[in-house]
Amino acid sequence: MEMISVKSPREVERMRRAGQVTAQARALAGRMVEPGITTLEIDRAVQKFIQKQGGTPSFLHYAGYPASACISVNDEVIHGIPGSRVLQEGDIVSVDVGALIDGFHGDCAATFPCGQVDPEALRLIQVTRQSFFEGIRNARAGNRVSDISHGVQEYVEANGFSIVRDYVGHGVGHQLHEPPEVPNYGRPGHGARLEAGMTLAVEPMVNAGDWHIKVLKDGWTVKTADGSLAAHFENSILITDGEPEILTRCQESSPWI
Repeated sequence: MEMISVKSPREVERMRRAGQVTAQARALAGRMVEPGITTLEIDRAVQKFIQKQGGTPSFLHYAGYPASACISVNDEVIHGIPGSRVLQEGDIVSVDVGALIDGFHGDCAATFPCGQVDPEALRLIQVTRQSFFEGIRNARAGNRVSDISHGVQEYVEANGFSIVRDYVGHGVGHQLHEPPEVPNYGRPGHGARLEAGMTLAVEPMVNAGDWHIKVLKDGWTVKTADGSLAAHFENSILITDGEPEILTRCQESSPWI
């Protein structure tokens, strides 16, 4: 079994700094989601902001990824590559960002409505966001990773949606992706035992239809196999001796982050 990093108090402080910059970048992207803007414009703003804070976009050139943010629209689940696509009224737009600050990564995502959006699409966004909070109720020292997973799945499926199974959350810290994997489904009581000082990126990916996905020819963009809408919500969290701490919690008042 791979070793799971337990952060020292000094490392946790650095994680908090990275988390705050990442959260602010996500909030900036969310404010920009409106009809008429291109996904590339949002990406460039995210990159500029992170660099202005003294950081490096975690995703830029990661395994060859060509942008600073993943921006996925409508039936795109994750890893949408920003480009010339112009956002339209009624789109739902998932933005995933990461920032490397002083040797540590923050990682977070959210799905934003573009203008007036269909009520069922809004419900998908809200359920996806809330499923994160349902999962981290179980993110306590002494519990198992799959206790988080089960909390997410149970809430999503009770609301009539499905959980993507091909992609999972993960540890985060010195590396963008560290052990352990954090699935969004599964039976409770399995996986690594949680300890205070562990830092995890918990990220439900939820489809309105079936959970199956497909990867496009660009090798990155992941879509729902049935063309249904998808939403994504993620925060980096710290396991403590009590309630988990959300390292990428944004101070901005928004129903989407």
